[in-house]
Amino acid sequence: MIVSVNPKPAMPEFVSLMKRTDELLNHDALQRPRYYASRGGNPLEDDVKAALDECAKGTVFENTIEKVSGQKFPDIVAARFYGVEVKSTKDNHWTSTGSSILESSRIADVERIFMTFGKLGGNPIEFLSRPYEECLSGIAVTHMPRYLIDMRLRKGETIFDKMGVSYDELRLMENPVAPVSKYYRSQLKEGESLWWAGDAADEAVSAKIRIWGKVPAEEKRRYTTYGCVNYPEVFRGDYDRYALWLTSQGVVDPHIRDQFSAGGQEIMRLSSGEQVKFPGVYRRVKEQMDYFLQLMSIKDMPILVESQRAQGAEMLRRLQAWCDIASQEAARNPRTPVAYDVSYDALMTMFSYRATAYGKDYQGEKIVKCQNCKMVYRQKQEPQMIGHRFREDDVCPYCKHSNGSSMEHEYKNRK
Repeated sequence: MIVSVNPKPAMPEFVSLMKRTDELLNHDALQRPRYYASRGGNPLEDDVKAALDECAKGTVFENTIEKVSGQKFPDIVAARFYGVEVKSTKDNHWTSTGSSILESSRIADVERIFMTFGKLGGNPIEFLSRPYEECLSGIAVTHMPRYLIDMRLRKGETIFDKMGVSYDELRLMENPVAPVSKYYRSQLKEGESLWWAGDAADEAVSAKIRIWGKVPAEEKRRYTTYGCVNYPEVFRGDYDRYALWLTSQGVVDPHIRDQFSAGGQEIMRLSSGEQVKFPGVYRRVKEQMDYFLQLMSIKDMPILVESQRAQGAEMLRRLQAWCDIASQEAARNPRTPVAYDVSYDALMTMFSYRATAYGKDYQGEKIVKCQNCKMVYRQKQEPQMIGHRFREDDVCPYCKHSNGSSMEHEYKNRK
């Protein structure tokens, strides 16, 4: 690390210093190619320091440059406010992996940084210096997100141009990873996911990988239930998005279909009282009802984004929306399709038996979907008295459309 203690010089003076340093290094590399081909890392920092010292003679930077030990950023700091980060490659190109976007080891007073890059594998060996933010093309993830360096970037091609956030804005953010993950998430194609950032900007991901068979049973049930809530296409037999999310949690399941289909069919009760066999995926919701309802009630779920924990009628609306999506997916399952109306009826009937979990007792009522306006309403049927029967219409409380009639029951419908 190199540090200066002089008062802050003007930026043009620093630019001039870097230009002269490039010229000196390139001239010396022509004279001593074998020497520079063997350099890199800390030794190359020493070479850059020596060049800076030579070029600083007669300028405001003279006798101010020092090498600072330790893992600091940038590698060279001049006049307290200017810095030089030294990078190199043994190959014949101008690209490499740079420093962390977090810049947690940045020297506090440094305001402007140049990148000095050594292309040590070419013939001739060359050096090039540019403003730091002008040669950062993208971001890659090792143990942390790091900038990608491209010394030949044209104006308007930096990662900051792509994200619409300046370098200084990003580095001063409390959480610079959030806008980065947001940008890369916006670039995802179908079937892709950010393994290092999860599905939400603030979602933590695992640092280790486990095979599904090594995951504890209760944790398995929670993962599978989360998949049912947030990736209802599993009812269609499509596990791609869930598999990508599961990987971001540090879990790999080579037989992921078995999570949802193993164990055979599940008997579900319809609102009419009839019992029908359904594919095994329905059992995953039925057996984990408490956790399912907990997930459905919290905010910012990928399927239904809400601002606060839901209760009562709001919770019912969420359940209706989820049952609608899951039943549409179930109807499209190429192996074991379930009719939409049958699936929707079974799921909402199942939830009605646990209605107290979301704030209001709807037991004794069934969920009905209007054939005309497609709105969902609650219905209670009571038997008509023998000898006093008359035809009763099943009238939607929203659009007043009749969804059939009966001479055996009275319909008490409500929103």
